[in-house]
Amino acid sequence: MNLQIEGKTAVLTGADSGIGKETAKILAQEGAKIVLSDIDAEALDEAANEIRQFTNSDTDVRTIVADLTKIKEVNQFAEKVKTINGGAHILVHGAGARGAAGDFLKLSDEDWQKTIDIDLMGAVRVARAFIPHMQEKGWGRLIFISSENALQPYEDESPYNACKAAIVNLSKCLSRAYSKDGLLINCVSPAYIETPMTNAMMEQLAEERGTSVDEAVDWFLKNERPHIEVQRRGQPIEVASVIAFLCSGLSSFVNGSNYRVDGGSVETAFG
Repeated sequence: MNLQIEGKTAVLTGADSGIGKETAKILAQEGAKIVLSDIDAEALDEAANEIRQFTNSDTDVRTIVADLTKIKEVNQFAEKVKTINGGAHILVHGAGARGAAGDFLKLSDEDWQKTIDIDLMGAVRVARAFIPHMQEKGWGRLIFISSENALQPYEDESPYNACKAAIVNLSKCLSRAYSKDGLLINCVSPAYIETPMTNAMMEQLAEERGTSVDEAVDWFLKNERPHIEVQRRGQPIEVASVIAFLCSGLSSFVNGSNYRVDGGSVETAFG
């Protein structure tokens, strides 16, 4: 399929693994110039090499280390993209963390602030830095990665729930503000995808229960995510395929939407 993005610059945050890396592979294969960002330089280089091998070509893949909790680094990140590739046409914002978790009454202001700074304000800073690139070009695609937690919150993850719900709202807000400039802004909400973040969760659960990780996954599916009707963890490529469509020229009438890629995890039909 021709996604109509050949030669366009795609910037992906949180892209040294998981969903971001798989999305970059698809976009690279379609001829986009790729800029990967995260906080681990070594992991970014490994991801870039994997993308080049995947496309079996001299694909233009750059890496930029940036801490999205620091406005100065975000602005420098955007300026580097402008200098290297003339600015971004596409931004996929996937950087984030589970953050503080546990009993709501035991979570401190600091716990909340740390999670908000990464999961919500990181998105705000990146959007603010890169939207002007797209405005100048008169064409843009901005995709935020939210979560099932935005629509179906879990009681031990209140800061993460709130931030991911805010991301969906932010996406809708910006889609209304900047569509006149040629930007289409959407959101994707995955559930229980096999990524480093959920791997860490399962390793912790296995330790707590005194079981193997595979047994922890089975227990979690049965007891914590019973509405994942496909009865398995999702794979990053399954989310990346939806994101890639939203990055494409084929998504020209999709704006302000939230796509759930959750195997049925969210119970309601209308969230």
